Amino acid sequence: MKVTKETHFGIQRKIVANMTSESCETIPHSSYVYEPEVSRFLEVVKELNASGKFPVKITINTIMLKALCEAFKAAPQLNAHIEFNRKLVRGTVKEFDEIHAGMTWILPNGEMMTITLHDIGNKNLVELTEYIADVTRRIKNTELTEVMFSVSFNDTIEKLKKGKIKQAVLRLFGAKTGKYKVKTLSGKAKKDYYAIPESDRLTADDIKQGTVTISNVGSLTRGIPGRVTMLSIIPPQVFVVCISAAVKKPVVKQDENGNDIITVGYEMPIDLAFDHRALDFGQLVPFIEKLEDIFKNPEQMYNW
Repeated sequence: MKVTKETHFGIQRKIVANMTSESCETIPHSSYVYEPEVSRFLEVVKELNASGKFPVKITINTIMLKALCEAFKAAPQLNAHIEFNRKLVRGTVKEFDEIHAGMTWILPNGEMMTITLHDIGNKNLVELTEYIADVTRRIKNTELTEVMFSVSFNDTIEKLKKGKIKQAVLRLFGAKTGKYKVKTLSGKAKKDYYAIPESDRLTADDIKQGTVTISNVGSLTRGIPGRVTMLSIIPPQVFVVCISAAVKKPVVKQDENGNDIITVGYEMPIDLAFDHRALDFGQLVPFIEKLEDIFKNPEQMYNW
C-alpha cells in the first residue's frame, strides 16, 4: 500500500487532537438531538432584514447565537465549568454570569479553529453582528500559529504549576524539537507582527477557553440532508451545541378547523451534548423550552 501524502500536525491540529482526546478519555457524554420546526422563524428573519429596523444585515448565524444566549439564560447550569477528582470522587460545578462562547470558525487557510466570543449574552442583535464582523476583520491580521502557540504554552505552564511536570515537559519537547517542531515567528517578522495593535489582531484571550462551545455546521452544509449526532465537550466545559442546516421536511400542522394536515416545512436539527458528571437531562429542559418558545413565537426577535 503506497503512502500518497504525509502531513505532520501543525499547532492547530495539535490543539484539536489534544483537547478532543482529553474529552473522549475523561468525559461521560450524553446527547439529545432537538428537531424544531423553523419555517416561521426563517420567515421572520427575512422580515427583520426587510423592515429597516436594523442598520446591518442580520444573518441566520448571528440570530441563532442570540437565540442560544437567551436559552442559556433560562438554563445557567449549562454555562459552566467542572472540576472533578476521580480518585477522591470530589466535584465542583462553577456557573458563570457571562456567556463566553467558543465558536468554530473557518480560517483563511481553510482549517477550523474555535474563537471565543466574549460576553455575547449582553449584546443585542446589532452589537452581536458588529462584534462578529470585527472578529472576522482581526482574524485576517493574525498570525494564527503565533497566537495558538501562545495559548498552548500558557496552558503548559499552568500544568507545571499544578505539578504535572512530566506532561508539561513532554508537550514542550513535542512542540519545539525535530520534524514536529512548531515554527513561530522570529527576528524582524516577530517584531513587525507584535507592532500591530492588539485591537487589530486576535490575542490569546480570543482563543483561550470559553464557558461553552457552539458549532454551526449548517453554514457549511446548506442543501445537504443530515445532522450532527456526536460532539466533543471541551473540558472543563459541561455543554456543547451544534446547529445543523435547516432542511425541508413533511410537517404536521392544523388547519383553520383544527384538523391535522401534512405540509412542507423546515426542520433545523440542533445537537446538544452534556457532561453527565455535572448535569442530568432535566437541566437541559429549560434550555430546550426557551428555544421552542422562540421558534414558535419568532416575532419576539424584533425586541432583540
